[in-house]
Amino acid sequence: MAKQLHSVRTEFIDSVSDAVLSQLLDRLLQKGMLTQEEVEIANGTRRADKARYVVDTVIKKGSKVSLFLIENYCKLDPHSDLCRKLTHP
Repeated sequence: MAKQLHSVRTEFIDSVSDAVLSQLLDRLLQKGMLTQEEVEIANGTRRADKARYVVDTVIKKGSKVSLFLIENYCKLDPHSDLCRKLTHP
């Protein structure tokens, strides 16, 4: 999953909305997959930098966290082209 997420990194950065990013951060924090400090770092940046930080941090944490991000992204934005790519590679 980390490789799959890495393959769409640029598209994720370009397309994910700030609202979806905020919800993803909340869910990742709630599940203990990101620390409070990581969430604060992400929230202290503009949308593109926040998306870049989130995707890079999640990829580094491995497949389990990457899968969680992908699943939750697709729950929050199910009709996006990126979600279709991630669920139907």
